[in-house]
Amino acid sequence: MSGAVLEAETVAPTPPPPLPSSAEPGCSTGRIPLGLGLAAGAVAVLALVPVAYLLVRAGEGGWSTAADTLLSDRTAALLARSLGLGVAVTAVSAVVGVVLAWLTVRCDLPGRRVWRVVAALPLAVPSYVGGFAYVAAFPHLAGFWGAWLTLTLLSYPMVFLPVAAALDRLDPAYEEVSQSLGHGPLTTFLRATLPQLRPAAATGSLLVFLYVLSDFGAVSILRFDSFTRVIYQSYQASFDRTPAVLLGCLLLVVTLGVVGAEMASRGRARYWSSGPGLRRPPRTAVLRRARVPALLVPLGVAVLALGVPAVTLGRWLVDSVQASPDLARLRGAMEGSLVAAGLGAALTVAAAVPVALLAARHRGRLARAVEHSSYVAHALPGIVIALSLVFFSARYLTALYQRLPVLVFAYVVLFLPLAVSAVYASAVQAPPRLDEVARSLGRRPTAAFGSVTVPLLAPGLGAGAALVFLTSMKELPATLLLSPTGYDTLATRVWTATSGGRFGDAALPAALLILVAALPTFLLSRRLGERQVTLEPAP
Repeated sequence: MSGAVLEAETVAPTPPPPLPSSAEPGCSTGRIPLGLGLAAGAVAVLALVPVAYLLVRAGEGGWSTAADTLLSDRTAALLARSLGLGVAVTAVSAVVGVVLAWLTVRCDLPGRRVWRVVAALPLAVPSYVGGFAYVAAFPHLAGFWGAWLTLTLLSYPMVFLPVAAALDRLDPAYEEVSQSLGHGPLTTFLRATLPQLRPAAATGSLLVFLYVLSDFGAVSILRFDSFTRVIYQSYQASFDRTPAVLLGCLLLVVTLGVVGAEMASRGRARYWSSGPGLRRPPRTAVLRRARVPALLVPLGVAVLALGVPAVTLGRWLVDSVQASPDLARLRGAMEGSLVAAGLGAALTVAAAVPVALLAARHRGRLARAVEHSSYVAHALPGIVIALSLVFFSARYLTALYQRLPVLVFAYVVLFLPLAVSAVYASAVQAPPRLDEVARSLGRRPTAAFGSVTVPLLAPGLGAGAALVFLTSMKELPATLLLSPTGYDTLATRVWTATSGGRFGDAALPAALLILVAALPTFLLSRRLGERQVTLEPAP
């Protein structure tokens, strides 16, 4: 329970009974309300439909077809290339993210608050926009090295942000002990600070690796054959879609295997301080003569990650404006993005409410199974989910095939965990006892939910809707495969123009996409810089 409420009685007050050992604050091990259980269960089933159908569709080709596709030399080479790119990008992103976090949080770097905001901004650049910008600036940039450079510069903030937040909360006691033993700054960092940053760095690195495996835009523009690009080409180039489905299943297995391996590698180590007292603020490391060389690190990263795309987009944007762009078509693409992303955000938040309430107020196998089911699809590339929905709608929902509802449903499945995590953060602070009080005063359950619970969930609902809306705006592979015929969005406009080498036509929609995504990224980095923020998913 979030707080004990003692009721006055005519006799001495009786303390509340102790919570069961398996319970958590704010949670109940009691009976799940029927309506909440049915709603959350329905959401979990719908979230698993694309994954389940993909597996069913893959089995229709028979074992011989599966063996010919999955055991071929081409598939083995494809797997090696994709994993190699993921490892290379993740390794460099981890180093860059940790170093930048240390310099901007714990060192007397000139303008470190500004650099902390700047270091997070590449997260607002969609990979296909970054790929287009680098190809336009360096026409010979392609293949593995082009994809590695682009994805590293755009994904290192996934490590930087959680590590910076962890450094804000870090107890300096271990560092002080190391220094008292005569160790220098470098040894202290490696032996005392870095081990405490491992959970944050590992979480960020996992996100980077999954992002690289699921990326479609940058690898396609830079002509690097990864899983996503080959799956799309196989789907587009042949009437027999079975190889595309089988490759999608293989990518599903690889992705879930990576997630499982990371969870198993966490072990039983604990990183919190068990001592009493208040945590002291850490000392700021004085760089002295190293201030200028240290300043070159965030400056160099900013020039490569933001400067090159900004200059390239600016140049093509000027050319586009001088050539009188088709503003009516651009306005239609903007409206298409806003409608699809807006519907996706609204429905995703609505679906997240029962799952988040179940996770926040109840504990048990059923509640955990429902919650974890909602997270499965988020670990998968958008192209895999889209591929499954293409086949499912073509076979069972022919009236909705290549219609907007299927695209919106894909957004719901892909980004449901973003909304669940945001709503969960508010749900754990909404005591269920308030609902009971409202019902005891004569309110019906739906009225009590609307007048009591919804206002308490409002901050999480708003944050979840914003996250899903912005992520849906940038989503490319699912939008390409599932958009209705003739339906235009900013993402598809960028893709169509860059695929045809019309960089001037891609500049304006790409700039609009970045502007839409830059504001929340800026606010997030400012929030991390001003106060401690716990970046934890729902349990």
